[in-house]
Amino acid sequence: MNALKKIAYYLKPYWPHASWSVVFTFFGTIFSLFSFTMIIPFLGILFDQQKIVTEPVEFALTTEAIEHNFTYFVSRLIINQGAPTALLVISLLVVASMFLKTLFTYLGKYVIAPLRNGIVRDIRNRLFNKTMQLSLSYYSEERKGDLISRMTADVQEVEATIIRSLDKAIKSPITVIVYLVSLFVMSTKLTLFVLIFIPLTGSVIGWIGKALKKKSAQGQKRLGMLLSYIEESLYGLRIVKAFNSEERVKKRFFDENEKYTRLMNKIWRRKDLASPLTEFLSVIIIVTIMWFGGNLILTGDGILSPQAFIAYIAIFSQIIPPAKNLSSIYYNIQKGMASFDRVESVLNAKVTIKDKPNALSLDEFKNHIEFRNVWFKYQEEYVLQDINLMIEKGQTIALVGQSGAGKSTLADMLPRFYDTVKGELLIDGLSVKDIKVKDLRKIMGVVSQESILFNDTIFNNIAFGIDNPQYEEVERAARIANAHEFIMQTEEGYYTNIGDRGSKLSGGQRQRISIARAILKNPPVLILDEATSSLDTESEKLVQDALNNLMKNRTSIVIAHRLSTIRNADMIYVLHQGRILEQGKHDHLLQKNGAFKALYDQQFSN
Repeated sequence: MNALKKIAYYLKPYWPHASWSVVFTFFGTIFSLFSFTMIIPFLGILFDQQKIVTEPVEFALTTEAIEHNFTYFVSRLIINQGAPTALLVISLLVVASMFLKTLFTYLGKYVIAPLRNGIVRDIRNRLFNKTMQLSLSYYSEERKGDLISRMTADVQEVEATIIRSLDKAIKSPITVIVYLVSLFVMSTKLTLFVLIFIPLTGSVIGWIGKALKKKSAQGQKRLGMLLSYIEESLYGLRIVKAFNSEERVKKRFFDENEKYTRLMNKIWRRKDLASPLTEFLSVIIIVTIMWFGGNLILTGDGILSPQAFIAYIAIFSQIIPPAKNLSSIYYNIQKGMASFDRVESVLNAKVTIKDKPNALSLDEFKNHIEFRNVWFKYQEEYVLQDINLMIEKGQTIALVGQSGAGKSTLADMLPRFYDTVKGELLIDGLSVKDIKVKDLRKIMGVVSQESILFNDTIFNNIAFGIDNPQYEEVERAARIANAHEFIMQTEEGYYTNIGDRGSKLSGGQRQRISIARAILKNPPVLILDEATSSLDTESEKLVQDALNNLMKNRTSIVIAHRLSTIRNADMIYVLHQGRILEQGKHDHLLQKNGAFKALYDQQFSN
């Protein structure tokens, strides 16, 4: 029931399509049923046992009236035109009813197509929208490959199992109900006898379906592991080859792939059991009907004529395909719900970084940024502890320390990539949690340690996030970042595609593109996370000069590994294990002969 509620949520916008599909399917089933009831007069005429009715009754929407008047119609044909003509007319009626049945069946499928494809589109849109809303801390705790699996393989599995079953889920119950009602009309006693076997069939199918869902969940988890291995191996292929670890990486993948294959064998074997099992149980029921009904006719206790009994069996046989479909629908939904639950786990993940209901707008940065008793942790251990620092507008402050000291985490809290666990982060006296996230990030530019570029042109990478960028502005930003010269040497200049993650460029070129992107945004606050770390000595000097010019009259937070780049910083903070050990200007810190002096000596010992 919970699964149906989840699916119904996505069905809600498409109820008109579903309603029309129900209407068309109903009429298609009625005309299909009509063609099978033609067996009774056809066999009656063929074996010269057709009842002759000479007088019609007043028309009414009752079974007796319709049957009486139709028999009268057939009788008139036999009397006036002869039995062969009556057979021909009945055959033409069957053809006409089958045509209408086919037409309405197609219309039912036609109107439901937007529902099937629309639901999949909506799931993908919601999933991608949620991935853009989730904070970076969510992704630090999840495997990227598994998340990609949920966004691709799991959505595909939902489409292949649940969504594609919607057509059958609408058609099959209507077909079963209409045919079952007609069987009750023909013989209540015989139909009640048949219904005794249906709960037994349902319990067997339910038992297998429950086991299938559990195995399917395990299968999708295994697939997520496989995609994680693929993503990690491709991303780290250079290191894999450099350390001659191809065989080790392949063995890990082959072992996981083998486990996944064995699990999928079990899943498909159980799924494939649905159709033959339902068919076998249906044959048992039909044979039982033939035995029980045949005995009623032979002993004279039956209310059906021989030709009506044959029509009864023919109509009942038409319940078998939709009954099989219902069982396969149940299996598919159980299998698909395992993937649907994995998709839902992402959709239901808590968004920790979001605007408050009455969040404040921020048009400009006026005075200062303050970290007040800030504590932060990813999981159990705090990576920032009791951080207190003030950054005045126009200042350049530098964060230094060994790897893992908390420098990047401290800077990432400014644009609210992470939120404080304890303490406050204030801009112009306002807590960043009270400011609209979009406004907060609008006043900040970020150049990260790793150059994050997209598989697009150089122009679009520099102009990323800018509405209606002008070529002259992009070129100016590139010149300041000392990127213009190498850009013009590429095949198509600023419109050259740089490949996946900028793979067609060198490390230094990628970093200069990232710096040009920050320059073009022209924000009042700059966050430079080791922005020159990937540059060669000559490029570093050129870019550092450009950055120094850019940082004038701006507020800059510089995370520096190379201490030579922060000599002119207004304030340097030395971090160690999440705490500020020292703070001061460059020369002052050297004279203190403390932690900064130790870092300096390590770097310039030669």
